Formats: sequence, structure tokens, C-alpha cells
Amino acid sequence: MALLPILRFPDPRLHKKAAPVQKVDENMRKLIADMAETMYEAPGIGLAAIQVGVPRRLITIDVANKEEDGKKEPLFLVNPEIV
Repeated sequence: MALLPILRFPDPRLHKKAAPVQKVDENMRKLIADMAETMYEAPGIGLAAIQVGVPRRLITIDVANKEEDGKKEPLFLVNPEIV
């Protein structure tokens, strides 16, 4: 796994529209693992693929209280929709 550089405002790549993920293959699994590692090293509870320069509809979040039990419980959302 590798830490990914996180884009910061006002980087124009953050304004790109993210494309749907067509299939979850080995490359997508590697990206998911890299995003999780990056999220845990950065301050915050979530990370979208666009924030690491990948314009795909993919998000990882972890809202578990790590101070209480130290467990990591990442949630990966592929092509999420707000309805």
C-alpha cells in the first residue's frame, strides 16, 4: 500500500465530475487500500477518490471511535448516490 497525495483547494482537479466505477478489479482494490491508508494518516474521517486525483465515484469513511477500542472499521462506497 502507498500513501497518496491529497489535493487541496483551490486545485482545479477537485472541480472535475467523478465518473462511475465500471468494475471493481485488482487496480480498484489497490486504490481502495491506498485510500484507506491515506485516510488513516491524514486528519479526518473520510476521503473521496477525487481528493487523491482520481475522478471516480469512490469514497472511504471510518466513523468508529478509535479512542475507545482502537478498532478500524473502514466503509468503502462505490458509486454512492444520495436519494
